[in-house]
Amino acid sequence: YEVDFWGKQRAAADSADALANATVFDAQTLRMSLSASIADRYFEVLSLEDRLRLAQSIADDARQVLDLVEVQASQGAVSNLEVAQQRNAMQTFEAAMPALHQQRDLALYQLAVLVGAQPEGFHLQGNGLKTLQVPQPSTGLPIGLLRQRPDIQAAEARLKSANFDVGVARAAFLPNLSLDLLGGIDTLAGGQIWSAIGTLSQPVFAGGQLKGQLHFDQAHVQELASSYRESIIEALQDVETQLSAARELDKSYALNQSAVDSAREAARLAQVRYRLGSTDFQTLLIVERTQYQAEDTLLQVRLQHFQAAVGLFRALGGDFSPDTLASNSSAQVAHP
Repeated sequence: YEVDFWGKQRAAADSADALANATVFDAQTLRMSLSASIADRYFEVLSLEDRLRLAQSIADDARQVLDLVEVQASQGAVSNLEVAQQRNAMQTFEAAMPALHQQRDLALYQLAVLVGAQPEGFHLQGNGLKTLQVPQPSTGLPIGLLRQRPDIQAAEARLKSANFDVGVARAAFLPNLSLDLLGGIDTLAGGQIWSAIGTLSQPVFAGGQLKGQLHFDQAHVQELASSYRESIIEALQDVETQLSAARELDKSYALNQSAVDSAREAARLAQVRYRLGSTDFQTLLIVERTQYQAEDTLLQVRLQHFQAAVGLFRALGGDFSPDTLASNSSAQVAHP
């Protein structure tokens, strides 16, 4: 038995415990990153389905206008040029759908892999992003990041482990006391006798190995201390970046929503005026395209808004439970 006078064995055990804690925090970091990726892909799939529905709706509206223009052309009210232009507009809207289908399928298959499901037959049940509310996480104080983000906790645990390693290296310079227990049989008393023999050992010559190990462990502490400080600074930067993104996307969404409202009203008025013969066909084509572009842009900004909220959750070290991310959502993941 070795008597731990100088705390060498205790320090080694504490170092191992700290490293074990670091691996637990690493697993939590990986879990948090995986959850963020799942949420991002989930919102992306719903957004692409919204964009597909929009493209189909706009194409259907363009087809109705095409039917009207064809009737007018048959009566000589407009020329075949207007018919060809409207047919081109309708086909342009329809041509956007295959690319959106491909993007939706890619995001859906990526989501399937992330949740550990077979891509074949994997699908979502839901009504798109319209049924979801953008999560608003509470940022709290910056010092809270030290206990919320598992990557910072992992860096701190490794720093603690390295400090314990320095204690082990220092204790290696000091003498070790070992106890050997010897047992025997007392023939007179008829019992066993135990005796302890102590051995004191002192490192005499190690060729600078002990000093080198101490210097190495001390330098390792300095390295991990710098990494720990850097991880805190990067975490604060991450939070500020995501806060800025969420704040600016709030403004962008409001502005784009106003643009969509104006485009819808312009499209409605243009169709009414065109049917009454008080506006030209070129104006109708322009407002059709403007409405589609405005609504499609709004859907993309809404996706960015959700993904910024996910990024803020991740930066704060928060969880991604369904109740937290989409408490008002009725959409569920379904697969075989």
